[in-house]
This record gives sequence, structure tokens and C-alpha cells, in this order.
Amino acid sequence: MRGIAEPMWEPVQIRHRSAYYDAFFTEALLGFVETGLASPDEAGAARRAIADMVDFCLKTSAEEVPSHDGSNVRVVTALAPGRHPRFSRFFAQIKQDLGFGVYVPDCDTTACSFSAATQAGSDDPILRQPLLDFYRGYQVRAGANEPVVTVPLNDNIDYEGGVVTWIDNLAGERPYGNDLDPTLNLDILEVSFRNLARWQIIETPQRLETVHRIIAFQKRLVESGAFKNSRSHIYYLPELYSAYFGRCYAAFIALPLAAQRVIDPGNVFALIRARVLGYVQGELITHEMNPFDAALALMALAHLGAEVSTFTPALHCIVQSLGEGGRKGPYKAYEWNKMKTRRASWSAGPR
Repeated sequence: MRGIAEPMWEPVQIRHRSAYYDAFFTEALLGFVETGLASPDEAGAARRAIADMVDFCLKTSAEEVPSHDGSNVRVVTALAPGRHPRFSRFFAQIKQDLGFGVYVPDCDTTACSFSAATQAGSDDPILRQPLLDFYRGYQVRAGANEPVVTVPLNDNIDYEGGVVTWIDNLAGERPYGNDLDPTLNLDILEVSFRNLARWQIIETPQRLETVHRIIAFQKRLVESGAFKNSRSHIYYLPELYSAYFGRCYAAFIALPLAAQRVIDPGNVFALIRARVLGYVQGELITHEMNPFDAALALMALAHLGAEVSTFTPALHCIVQSLGEGGRKGPYKAYEWNKMKTRRASWSAGPR
């Protein structure tokens, strides 16, 4: 095997449309339009697709769930209703065996959908909900609600301040149990930075405290070096964590300096930036990469303001791998998380 992310088994099929994917396709198209490389027809098609995907995220995939203050909140589920899921009986059984017989909304899909819609300029009323009030109820406090993490596969890390993954539906159900993934918590920070004024985060002590506790969770993870250990992550790979931190960091440094100082008085983001860059430059791009690894490395390097000269290994890998997908596409399909095979959980270990 070459690189960290493993190639997907053939044939590769997308079984259902998900708000999570639509959110990131939205960001990709926004980036394409912003480059100025799109023709007028391409830009128009991209904007129509963006509008459709934002609508799918915020309306088709929206679901009402109970909040911890007794109110109901609209969040986003990864599995939309109606015609969108296309599971065969065989695949439905696999899903059941994996503990996903019940599919409920999750904090990550909600955060990424809200973020993409915010970047696209949406004014949908759902965005006015200050998600941090809701996420606070799913935030771990050591010795208090720590047992909420009932699937502690990554119990080598300190959960304090982190937000768990799965959201109880109106029936109080959740799949199998609940877990806590560090990368998901970066997405919560990112959407909070993009909605800082709308949600009055700095002006609301409880919301600001929620952000501070997530940042402290990330600081402990990175200072310990655990972010480089595949076992520390539930769904993602360390390279995904690095790319997603870059995305989060870009949203952070786009804020006014005064706001940055209130959010991060201890300069934690500078510390994490240095450690993540060290991992990407000193480990990820110095070993044999596949084009998916390389693309994630580029995301991290670009967002974190690395020297342009450091882009060369990743760019070289992407160019040299062009055509590896054969007639089906320019590149092979690669896993973006650890759920394809059991051994993917160890794919970021010693090489």
C-alpha cells in the first residue's frame, strides 16, 4: 500500500446522497468560483448547484430534536428521508450489523452544513439558532457527563471539553452508543467562527466558555502528540485532522484581531498550527504518499500559510498520479475515514 489513506475496493458506489458530502461539495464549488477560472456558464452552473445543495442540507435533511434546555432544535441528519437513501437489502443488513439500524442526526453533519450555507450567503432561519447552546448539552465534563461516551475506542485521549458525535432524535434513540472525535470538534469551532456575530458568541459568556473548553480539549490533544496517533480518532485519519485544522484556522484568522484575542487569549491556535505543520512537513509529505494524502497535505499547508516551496512534494505526487483511475476517472477512490476496513484503523502507524 502506498500512503496512509487506503484505496477503496472496486466497484466504488455512492449509496446515498448525504448532507455531509453536499456541504463539502458546496465549499469546493465556492472555491472554484472564487478562483476566477470558471467561465460564465460554469460559474452559473456552480451557483445553481450550490443553491440546490444548501437547500438539501438545510431543508431536506433537517430534523427536529430535543435540546437539553427542554426546547426543540432543528439539526441536520446524514441520512435524508424519502428517495435519497438507496440501500439494498444486503447493504441495509451491513448497516444494521455495524450498529446503524437507527440513523440519527450528528453534530458534525450539522456543523458542516451550517458552515457551507453560511459561506454561500444563505439567510435560512435555521442558521439563526446558536448551535453552541445545543452543543453545550453534548459537551463532556470530566466526572459529570463523561459516561456519555459509551464507545470509548479512543480512550487514550482526555475527553474533557469535547463534544460527542451523535444526537438523540425525538424518540430518544441513537445508534449503538456515542463516541467523541477530535476532528468533529474542529468543525464545531469553524462554524462558530463563521457565525461569531450572528450567534453573539463573544457577548454571551456561556457560549464563549463552550468555545474555550473545545479549544482546551484540542490543546491537550496536540500538546501530547496524540493527534498523530490513528487510535486517537474515531472516524478520521490524522491527515484529515491536519487538513480540517487548516480549514478551522483559516476561519479563525479571518476574524478581527480583537475577536481572536478574546477567543484564544492563550495563543493556542499558534501552538496547534506549529505542531500540525511539523507533522505535515516532517512526516506526512516526507514518506510515500498517494494523491489523496497529497491533496490533504496541500489543504493543510495552504490554509496554515506554509512556504510555497513546501507544496512541491504533494503537487508532484498529484501530477505523477494523474490517470491512475484509468477510464473511470483521473484518480482512484480513497477512504476518507477509518470505517472501510478494520486495518484502516492502523494505517497511520509506523511505516
